[in-house]
Amino acid sequence: MSGENQELRKAGLKVTLPRVKIMQILESAKDRHLSAEDVYKALRDADEDVGLATVYRVLTQFEGAGLVMRHHFEGGHSVFEMHSDAHHDHIVCTKCGKVQEFIDEVIEERQVLAAKIHGFTVSDHSLYIYGLCENCQA
Repeated sequence: MSGENQELRKAGLKVTLPRVKIMQILESAKDRHLSAEDVYKALRDADEDVGLATVYRVLTQFEGAGLVMRHHFEGGHSVFEMHSDAHHDHIVCTKCGKVQEFIDEVIEERQVLAAKIHGFTVSDHSLYIYGLCENCQA
């Protein structure tokens, strides 16, 4: 049994060809952050007959099952990435949409301290920094 099939079954999802193909694309993507349109284009390039509506539906099912995380960026830009136990934050280019992950322990410590000062305990957080990537600055 393939790894994708096991992951789908473990998440309580029936193994279907579109789900397996979409899981393969997400797992093998060089860029870890893909929009639904990116997934659709990759399927089309691989001559897979999966419609855009199916891609959206499957990605939403994956999100509900905890297999992927959806990030909503400014301007309505949403991307999906495989769920990871390792926390990281994101820098997003406002021109081309490039997403870069980063980990900064000082930022992590400051967020916990800020919550504590205001009487909160942190259960989760996300940090998005917006700007222009190196290519778009040129």
